[in-house]
Formats: sequence, structure tokens, C-alpha cells
Amino acid sequence: MRLDSRAIAAGVRLVAHEVVGSTNTEALNLARKGERGPLWVVAARQSAGRGRRGRRWVSEPGNLYASLLLTAPPLPRVWPQLSLVAALALHDAIGECTKRMEAALVIKWPNDILLGRAKLAGILIEGETGDAPAVAIGVGVNCASHPRDTDYPATDLAAAGATVTPSTLFAHLSVKMMERLAQWAAGEGFSSVRADWIARAAGLGQDIRVRVADRELSGRFETLDADGNMTLRLPDGRAVAVTAGDTLYAELFSVRQDAG
Repeated sequence: MRLDSRAIAAGVRLVAHEVVGSTNTEALNLARKGERGPLWVVAARQSAGRGRRGRRWVSEPGNLYASLLLTAPPLPRVWPQLSLVAALALHDAIGECTKRMEAALVIKWPNDILLGRAKLAGILIEGETGDAPAVAIGVGVNCASHPRDTDYPATDLAAAGATVTPSTLFAHLSVKMMERLAQWAAGEGFSSVRADWIARAAGLGQDIRVRVADRELSGRFETLDADGNMTLRLPDGRAVAVTAGDTLYAELFSVRQDAG
């Protein structure tokens, strides 16, 4: 693994492992020991990888597993926006590595990257407050393989005909993440991040289902609000702000018209 030279110039560092339990867990452990960010923790394989809501993230060799540690994070109230920032950075990096597939890449709210209608990559944001606040932005990309038995259809770059190594993709991501974080400016630039995210959104303006806690909501995905929450228009006409959930529209949304 290697950092892009521009990331190095910006003071970003890298710690690479063959195997860790979870790159997010390792990054936050380093922060507790006094390590400072921005620092990437990458691994060839994870033995205890996880996704949102504690789901197991299958971590076979040949895919990208990386976490960016930030130890001077903004106020916790804007940490959820990092999901959208990181999704844009990952979309940028994958698109740069796979030019012919770029138009088919979309973002499933809040931060999954889809290739066509299948999940290609995911992001997990975890943070700790207290005397030494820290945030880990965890990224997993299916470069060479993908899990078969999943609730949502999955794919990988190789299956789609793109040969992209984790190292190559990571180099691109290391600089794209810094660019998107600079755009965001700890929340001050979120309006432009929001606009860029909406331009890449899957299912925008269409009827979708969202699993929240122990129930599902159905409605039209209208937009993102000023805080990055999904605005869902329910069948009775009410608009609700969804702060967290799993969007379920594998068979419902259409790839953007400009994706051909």
C-alpha cells in the first residue's frame, strides 16, 4: 500500500498490516495510545471486520480495507456528515480508477457505493468523545471478490471487468479523501458536499423503502436536508427526516439516465 504523494505532502501517514481484527478498531486503539491523525490504517485482511449496525463485513484478501483516523475532529454533532463526505471521496477514487464504469457508480444513502444495482463498497464511521476525541472513517471496497449471501445484492470490480488492485485504489482514495475533507471544512462547506452527493444519489425522486430500527418506511426519496438526513415523502403526504437506516431499493430505482 502507498499514499499518494499529495497526501504525504499534506501530512497524512500510513500504517499497513497483513491482518487486523478491524481497521477501525485498530485506528481508535492507536488514538487512545496517543497516536495523532490524519493516519490511515490498512490491512490485507480483517479477521473481525464489521459494517453498520454491527453486521459482519466479510474480509477476503484482494479487497481494500482501510480506515482514516482523525484526532482533531469537528464537533460530534456534524460527525454524521462524514458518511456523505467519505462516500463522495470513495466515489471519486473508484471512478478515477475505472473511467468506463464511472457513470454507473451511484451512492446509496447514506454511504454505500453501488455499481449499477449492486453494492460495491461500504463505509463505517465510528468516533469517541472525551479528553481525546477521535473519528475513524472505515472503508471497504470489493476489488477482487464479494460475498454471495447478502441481504442486498453485491458485486466487485473484477466481476464487472475492471482490474484494480487495492494498492492502486488506496493511493487514489488517500488524496480524494483529503480533497473532500477540505471541501467539507468541518461542516462549513457542507452545502456544496450536499449538492455533490445529491448529483450522485441512487433512487432520488423515486419510491423506496427504508428500514429504520424495527420497522420499515415507504415513500418517495425527495432530497437531503441541510443536515444530510434523507427527506422521505410518505404516502399520506407527510415529509419525514430519516437520520439513519438501510435503504431497500435494489429493484426499484433506475440508474441515472446519463449512466449509459
